[in-house]
Amino acid sequence: MLIIGWVYKYDSCYGISEGCLLLIKEIMKKNVITIDCDDTVFDACNKYRDYKVGCLVVTKHGSCVGIVTERDLIERTICARKNPERTKVKEIMTKNVKTVHALDKVEKAIEIMKTNNIKKLPVVVNEGIVGIITVTDISHARPDLSKRFIESWVKPVWKD
Repeated sequence: MLIIGWVYKYDSCYGISEGCLLLIKEIMKKNVITIDCDDTVFDACNKYRDYKVGCLVVTKHGSCVGIVTERDLIERTICARKNPERTKVKEIMTKNVKTVHALDKVEKAIEIMKTNNIKKLPVVVNEGIVGIITVTDISHARPDLSKRFIESWVKPVWKD
């Protein structure tokens, strides 16, 4: 039986030693790269290059208002033949981004990802961004859930 939200601590000599509740703050990445909604897509591309990240969290006055993925850049800018130096991030970002609180259990992040077909969730506390959690983070923290199994929940559905 699979219990989502629990992870086992492994002891090198004795194997599994105990179970413990896993919170999002324990596995999230704390160094979130953000971009202002009024910056250009060209600025976003430079941040991707400089920081080598899989997404940028879009902010307005410090609050999360969207997310930009590589797919957003390709489909909503390049394929749409928009000029990256003139197009604002807010024009191509994914809006109504789902977030999760740092003190929520990992199972909540998994359920949000599964329900909304997404792989990345900004982590917030008091509307401020404190981290990001991804399918990969969860699969590393939960050896009982393989990345392939988690990704099977996240179907590649493109929603505008």
